[in-house]
Amino acid sequence: MSKSLQAHLALLVVNLIYGANYSIAKEVMPAYVQPFAFVLLRVGGALVLFWIVGTFFIKEKIDKKDLSRFALLALFGVACNQLLFLKGLSLTTPINAAIIMISNPIVVLLIAAAVLKEKVSIQKLVGIGLGISGALLLLLFNKSFSIGSETMSGDIMILVNSISWAMYLVLVKPLMKKYNTFTIVKWVFLFGFFYVLPFAFSEIKEVQWEQMPSKIYWDIGFVVIGTTFFAYVLNTYALRALSPSVVSIYIYLQPFLATLFAVFIYRNDTLDLRKITAAVLIVLGVYLVSFPFKKADNKIKE
Repeated sequence: MSKSLQAHLALLVVNLIYGANYSIAKEVMPAYVQPFAFVLLRVGGALVLFWIVGTFFIKEKIDKKDLSRFALLALFGVACNQLLFLKGLSLTTPINAAIIMISNPIVVLLIAAAVLKEKVSIQKLVGIGLGISGALLLLLFNKSFSIGSETMSGDIMILVNSISWAMYLVLVKPLMKKYNTFTIVKWVFLFGFFYVLPFAFSEIKEVQWEQMPSKIYWDIGFVVIGTTFFAYVLNTYALRALSPSVVSIYIYLQPFLATLFAVFIYRNDTLDLRKITAAVLIVLGVYLVSFPFKKADNKIKE
C-alpha cells in the first residue's frame, strides 16, 4: 500500500471520529464539565499518552531552536483550537459548528499559498466548491440549523477556531521532514497543556465526578483517546504524504459520515436523493483536490 493511500485512509478514520465528536462532546458540556475544564482533560489525557509512546518507542532528540516552533504550533493547534472549539460548541449548536467549519479548507488553501507557496489551481478551487455545495446541501436542510443572536458568540468562536486549525495544518508541514509524528505532537501538547491550564484551573475544580453517569465517562474517554490522541496522530501522519489543502478538504466528509451513522447505525434517518447528491458532490470535490490530473501538470512543466 502506497504512503499516499495510507494517508487517505488515515484521514478517513480521522473524519469518522470527528463526525461523531460534535454530538458526543455536546453531551458532556456544559451539563457535567465546563468547556475549559473539558479542554484540560482532553489535552492532559492525550499528553500523557503522547509522552508514553514518544519516550518508550520513539527515541528522538529535537533541535532546541525548534522549541519556539512547537510553542507556536501549540498556540494554534491546541490552545486556540480546542479552547475556542469547545467553548463555542457549548454556546451554539452542533449543526451550526459543522457548517462554520466548512470555511477551513478555504482558509488552509489561502495560508498554504502564502506560506508554503502551494499552487492554487482551478481544479482545487472547483473541488473545494463542490465540497462546500455538498456539505451545505446536507446541513442547511437540517431542522436544527439556526442563525441568531443567541448563538452568535459561539459561532464566532468556532470560526476563529477554524482559522487557528488552518494555521496549524500549514505551519506543522515543514517539521514533518525533520521529526517523527509522535515527537511533534508530544511537544506540541506539552506547550499546549501549559497554555490551557490557567483558563481551566477554576473550572476543573468544579467538576462533580461522583454525580457523573458512566456514559459521560465513556464520552470523555472517546474525546481524549479518539478525537485527540488518535486524530492528532493520524492528521499529522497524513501531512507527511499530502498537502495541507488535501488534509483539510476531508472536513466535508464529516456531515456525510454523520448522516451514514444516523441511517445505518442509529436508524433514525433515511437516504434520499438530496443526501445521495450531496455525497456525490463531496466525494467528487475530495477527489479533485486530492488527485490532480497528471496531464495538466505535465503541460504546465512544458
